[in-house]
Amino acid sequence: MIAAWLVHLYTASSAVMGLLAAANVFESDYGSAFLWLFATTFVDATDGWLARRARVSERLPSVDGALLDNIVDYLTYVFVPALLVWQALIVPDAWSIGVCAAMLLSSAYGFSQAEAKTGDHFFTGFPSYWNIVVFYLYAAEWPPMVNAAILLVLSLLVFVPIRYVYPSRTPVLRHLTVTLGGLWAAALLILILQGVDASRGLLWASLLFPVYYFVLSLVLNARRRRPQAA
Repeated sequence: MIAAWLVHLYTASSAVMGLLAAANVFESDYGSAFLWLFATTFVDATDGWLARRARVSERLPSVDGALLDNIVDYLTYVFVPALLVWQALIVPDAWSIGVCAAMLLSSAYGFSQAEAKTGDHFFTGFPSYWNIVVFYLYAAEWPPMVNAAILLVLSLLVFVPIRYVYPSRTPVLRHLTVTLGGLWAAALLILILQGVDASRGLLWASLLFPVYYFVLSLVLNARRRRPQAA
């Protein structure tokens, strides 16, 4: 019972980290904000495994761990990154409200779908990885209009029912995905700690994992749909 409560507390701690990230955004300390967002991503990547080990759903059936997870994920994957887009002028100032609204509203739709996470462990639609997207847009220093276009396209992809890999649970190539994801996470942490002096070579090399993730998702989505089409 104690272990189950501790797992829920671990999940909920991301909300506090999200608050600290937001405070850093308002102080224009974007490096620290990204560091807190990295910490929340680590919690999200590990709390499910801990919950299964502690048999949380059996020992605390009155607490909806999935709902708690969605609450903190919306805060840290969507709201704080949208705040960062606005405050750091990642998109043109005149476009800030519209782009941030697209991120917030599309993800509200995505999170509320019954099939947001499928029974065979996929995400439906772009899975609101705004914290990762915004980091790359901030670090790459692309023109604000290019950033706006990328964010709007991804907002539209939330509504497109493509199945995306759930990195820690999709069984196909799971060990490879988790291993590559761990290396990628280490690269991101290095880039965040490097700050304004971040290695451009490491930045571009780190994009190989997101490319692998999207290609694998598209291939598995096509394979998943093929029997239905037949």
